[in-house]
Amino acid sequence: MPVWDPFNEIARIQQELERVMANRPAGGAQPAFLPARGARAYPLTNLFEDADNLYVEALAPGIDPENLNLTVVRNTLAVSGEKTAPKGVDPEAFHRSERAAGKFVRNIDLPVDVDSDKVNARYTDGLLTITLPKSDTAKPRQIRLTVE
Repeated sequence: MPVWDPFNEIARIQQELERVMANRPAGGAQPAFLPARGARAYPLTNLFEDADNLYVEALAPGIDPENLNLTVVRNTLAVSGEKTAPKGVDPEAFHRSERAAGKFVRNIDLPVDVDSDKVNARYTDGLLTITLPKSDTAKPRQIRLTVE
């Protein structure tokens, strides 16, 4: 009777997952554009804040800004769009394709509510910068102390 080897079992499961992922339907939303690197969300983001605003910086090189969609609902920012393949190049002509194309959706939970009417977004040199003003209820308030 063969001895069970956990490393062989892990390798078998990995091969099965790769087979399933290779046969998924084309055009669906992809979890990542980083093949063989695990499921990483796209675009990669930084989220930081100051007293008045939240800021999101998202790396999105090679995307036509017309293909980007931003929505804010309560304290969730959704960044979606489509990264298109180079035009005029037959898929058979590629020798290496590490910059995948397709639809993507990224939902980012924000730590506070924001004023969605005042959100501002800029796309420059592949960097999407989003400024999300905090709602008045989320801003810290100075409370005056009276001494008796």
